[in-house]
Amino acid sequence: MLGFLWLLLALPLAGAVILLAGSMRFSKRTTSVVGVGSVGLALLVALACLVEFLQRPNHEPFQLSLFRWLAAGEFSVDFSLRLDALSAVMVFFVTFVGFLIHVYSVGYMHSESDRGFARYFAYLNLFMFAMLTLVLGANLLVLFVGWEGVGLCSYLLIGYYFTQDWCASAGKKAFIVNRIGDFGFLLAIFLAYKVFGTVDFGQIAQAVEENPTSYAGYLNAIGLLLFVGAVGKSAQLPLYVWLPDAMAGPTPVSALIHAATMVTAGVYMVARTNVIYR
Repeated sequence: MLGFLWLLLALPLAGAVILLAGSMRFSKRTTSVVGVGSVGLALLVALACLVEFLQRPNHEPFQLSLFRWLAAGEFSVDFSLRLDALSAVMVFFVTFVGFLIHVYSVGYMHSESDRGFARYFAYLNLFMFAMLTLVLGANLLVLFVGWEGVGLCSYLLIGYYFTQDWCASAGKKAFIVNRIGDFGFLLAIFLAYKVFGTVDFGQIAQAVEENPTSYAGYLNAIGLLLFVGAVGKSAQLPLYVWLPDAMAGPTPVSALIHAATMVTAGVYMVARTNVIYR
């Protein structure tokens, strides 16, 4: 079942695409089935993968390379997914909490128009895709794709009531403040590749463990830059200013993004790159 790990990304992404394409034609019932069903299926896939992962000897990490993503000279990056003890916990948490919030949203958003209802669930599904990409990414670049994806979805969901100026402004504020932290994260990726010649988490950890003293100075710089990214995403001082205004979105959005998942992304990223902070 671990070979179907890609379904965790494909299912919510497919739900988002279907809902965006059919938003003008779908009834609320159809939208609910597609939006909630895609995340419900992802939860079932997650549970099946976790059961198989727990049966592996010593919970050995599983890595799945889907395709060669970037290749330029000596630089190449695969779009790879990694399931280990850390990501397994987060995968279950994100899919389980996400599914419950999708179910709750059916009733909470029922007063919206059919088109607005479909748009809301499309954004929620897209957020689930981005968050699971962030959690399962086997290297810094794949994680960064999910990282930017949840930032985009937070902008879309916080500014869901975009016809009201203060809601639109709250969405833009969240997007801009998060870009400040993301700039530090991007610099960390560049420096990590310069130092290690790779952005894969496993290869970076192996290099540091084999010769920690030679990388000591670089690790401090990479760690600080990554921490800047974590501060922005997790709304810590001084980049917390977007969070109070983020309540402009629907209540389930706050439950999903600002209380349960996205604000934990910074903590998860630091835990994922723990070898740099030792």
